[in-house]
This record gives sequence, structure tokens and C-alpha cells, in this order.
Amino acid sequence: MGYIEKFKKNTTKQTVNLIMKALSNTSDENLIRLTYAAERIAPKFKPKIGKVRKMFEEKAPAYFLAQKVLKEIHPNVRDKIVLNFMINYILLGPKNRENFEKKEGIPCPATIVISPTMRCNLRCIGCYAGDYSKKDDLPLEYIDKIITEAKEMGTYFYVISGGEPFVRDDMLDIYKKHNDATFMIYTNGTFIDKNMALKLQELGNVAPAISVEGFKKETDQRRGEGVWEKVMQAMDNCKEARLIYGFSITPTRHNTEIVYSDELMKLLTEEKGCAFGWYFTYIPIGKNPDVNLMQTPEQRLYGWRRVNYLRNRYPVFIGDFWNDGMHVNGCIAGGRQSGYLHVNVKGDYEPCVFTHCATHNVRNATLREALASPLFKAIRKRQPYSDNLMLPCMIIDNPRVLREVINECNAYPTHGNAHTILTKCAEHLDKYSKEYSELSKPFWEKVYIRKEGMPKTIPEKLEEVKDLIEEIKK
Repeated sequence: MGYIEKFKKNTTKQTVNLIMKALSNTSDENLIRLTYAAERIAPKFKPKIGKVRKMFEEKAPAYFLAQKVLKEIHPNVRDKIVLNFMINYILLGPKNRENFEKKEGIPCPATIVISPTMRCNLRCIGCYAGDYSKKDDLPLEYIDKIITEAKEMGTYFYVISGGEPFVRDDMLDIYKKHNDATFMIYTNGTFIDKNMALKLQELGNVAPAISVEGFKKETDQRRGEGVWEKVMQAMDNCKEARLIYGFSITPTRHNTEIVYSDELMKLLTEEKGCAFGWYFTYIPIGKNPDVNLMQTPEQRLYGWRRVNYLRNRYPVFIGDFWNDGMHVNGCIAGGRQSGYLHVNVKGDYEPCVFTHCATHNVRNATLREALASPLFKAIRKRQPYSDNLMLPCMIIDNPRVLREVINECNAYPTHGNAHTILTKCAEHLDKYSKEYSELSKPFWEKVYIRKEGMPKTIPEKLEEVKDLIEEIKK
């Protein structure tokens, strides 16, 4: 390492130490100073950090979210979130992964999703986990292997899915061992009692994303009688332990209006204390894929407009996996540098949690080998799949792409029912993708290409989508 590199490294280390010491000061002035410190660590992101600073100055929802993290979260959790997530992952991560790609010739994904188990205490309708074996968990040694290899490449953010991850007590050992990384856990919440919440507080680097389907009626209808009350108690336990936690929602044809409502968002953020939330539109995969559970194109457009309204109104980070393609340059599957990949319970390296095919397995291949595979390369080569980034997905927006890469790379299905997305569901997906392409096109052109701003219409009822569509035509 040369003198200049050593100087930069020491300067970064000193700045990080100053940031960590300043976290207990929640004044507005200190919050602004922290943004300038972030610019010194990652000058490449100066324009984006400047936008965040402006939101703080204008006291936008992001300001109140930052205040919540600094003031209300337990110090151990706060420090780990800032050091592991904000600094290691967001500020330093991109440069480290970029250096790896230049050296190795393959990308290092920003995030890796791991499903350590498919065992679950619930039987949710339409869950993609239902068709997997629930007997054989992914051995801990392979989970550790994946994370160790990925950190060497520059990845410090891991999403743990399933199944229900909390059925495995030994995963707590993984979170403890890799205490320089951040773990977000998709969970049904039923295992998060007060004792578990305190264990997560001690770890500091785990953020639960707790699933809901709407209110009590919708959640219990899909997840089982009494689950809603357990979920609400889990959030209360997280709040009492002063954790960072959020919600996870699957919009379907039957709950779209409810899950994007002000009423639910107020409950989850203002009363229950969620700091983040994710929307994942229903995809017809898994044990019993049902295209009739999918949102209609009009419902998806409704969700797009509503989520942009909600994230500007409430102090919560919201991500919409199928409606935020414009912010991440389309599909993030296949291990691209700003994207991710999935390691399923069998150890298969899947391009995406929802794309159930593979050519490599953790038992006989390294992470590097999987990223360099023809399957992952074929996906990355085609990204983005459309000039309209409101159509990011190769499953529901560009289904021909999924068929092409599977045939081209001779990928094997990773569970017994995986082929239905290519056969049973194909006709519906072709029709759906064409309809949503036509519906979204004027919004893409006016809002994102010509940058004319969001439509003023914010539909509350589904039937008001017609007003949104009429406005964009003017």
C-alpha cells in the first residue's frame, strides 16, 4: 500500500471514529455535520448526500427518521447500524466492490439473500416457500462460507429469508460471528418474544422485517387465526427493546387498497415504530402458484403512486421491489454490483429469490464461480431488460428474458414446481406484461424521462386510478 493509500485509509478511519463519537448528539446542527463527514468518507456520493442534507434542513420525513435512529434506538443497535450499514455497506461498500470487480473481472453484489431453512410454523396461502423440503436445513458451515467469501469481496449486507429464519437458534451464532455486517431478517414475527428481542438488542446488527397482509382480517386470513395479535406483540417487543425493525407486505389482488392505506401506515410507523418497510407484489411461484392472486396492472399502478406518496409523508424508508426499478437501473438479480443473488436452502445459487433455477451449488462451487457462471452473465448482459425501468422484472414484466436465459444456460429447476412459471403461467404473464407496459409507458416518459414531476392525483380508492390515467394523458 502506497503513501497516498495509507493516508486516505487513516483519514477515513479518523472520520469514522469522529462520526461514532458524535452519534449521541441529536441536535440539528450535529445531524448536518454528520452529512459533511459522510462526504469525506465517500466523496463519490457527495451529490446524493447533499440531497439528504437538504431533506434534513427542510425537516422532510428523512429528518425524523434520522432523529429516531439517533435518539430512540438502543446505543448498541444504533452504533452497529451506523458502522455496519451506513459506513461499511452504503459509504465504503461501493468503492470496495468496484475495486474487486476491476481486479477480478466479475461483480461483487451489494447484497446476498440466504434461506437457511424452509421450516415454518405457519402455512400461508400462496407462499413460495411451501414447495421446498422442510426437513433439511442448509448446514451452518455453508452459511458461514458464503458470508466469509462475500465479505472478502466487499459485501456487508445480508438478507435472511426462508421459511421462518427464527426456527434456527444457531443462526444467532452467525450474526454474532459476523458482527461487522448487517442482517435483515424476513420473519413472520411469531418467535420474537421479549427474550428474543433482548438477544437482538445485544447483537445489534439484526433488523427484523415482520410480515403483515394488511390489518387483522387480511393477516389472519392468509397466515392463520391469531397471527395478527402475535405480529403486533412482536413489534411491541422490538419497540421496547429499542431495535431497528420494519414491515414486509405482499400486495395481492385482494389487499392492494388496504396495504397502501394511510390508516395502515400510521399504525405501522407512528404507533408500532417501524423504521422501514418492503412491498413485494405477489408472484405466481411456489407450491400452488395462482395467477389470480396477482395484482392487476391498474392495481400495480395504484401501488406505484401510493408508495411514492407514503414515503414522502411518513418517517419511514419504503422500498417497493417491483415499482422502484427506476432507482436501481432495472432488475438487480444475477449478482450485479449494485444488486444481489439468492442462496436457497439446498445451497443453490439462484439469480433471484423469485427465480428458481440454478447451475451452481455452494457445496461444490465458490461464490466467485457462481457469479462468473454463464447463467449469471446472461442475466447481467441483458440488464436492464427494457428502456422503461418501470418494467424491471424478467418474470412478470419481460417473461421472454427468463425463458431465454434458462434455455441458453440449461439451468436446472431448484424445486419440483419451478417449471410452472414457464408453462402454466406463461400465457397470463405474457398478457399481463403487455398490458402493464402500455399502462406505464406515459408515466415513465413524463415522470422519469421528461422529469415533469409526479402526477397530482393520489388515488385513495382503486377506482380513482382512472383519474390518475386521465391526468397523465393531458
